[in-house]
Amino acid sequence: MTEQPSRAPEPVGAYPYTRRVGNLLFLSGVGPRQRGQQGIPGVELDDEGNVRRYDFASQCHAVFQNVRYILEEAGARWDDLVDVTVFLTNMKDDFPVYNRLYAEYFATAQPCRTTLEINCLPTPIAIELKCIAAISEER
Repeated sequence: MTEQPSRAPEPVGAYPYTRRVGNLLFLSGVGPRQRGQQGIPGVELDDEGNVRRYDFASQCHAVFQNVRYILEEAGARWDDLVDVTVFLTNMKDDFPVYNRLYAEYFATAQPCRTTLEINCLPTPIAIELKCIAAISEER
């Protein structure tokens, strides 16, 4: 059987995207970047690399898709998520969009959720997810 290439973005640092302990799968922070691309979905930078403007909904969709890719590659499913910590860089402006999209993506899966505002992330992104999944013993 040939191993499929990863669809998840490359990690920004020296860390794995997942670590399994028993039936728990821990995901490192996942942002909206896409595999093999330098740009960030929905982000427009100025000549100095500062964010000129961003489409937050595009980043949300990309983050949720990246989490799905990482889960699938680790043998887990979206519905296996039990805990999600969300980091936003602009709670006031972005929370309404995030909350609406989160409700759509997590309509059936109902993990616990914590949402925090932080002043920045390691790359010019506006959202990052930290997740824990519980994988059934059969898998």
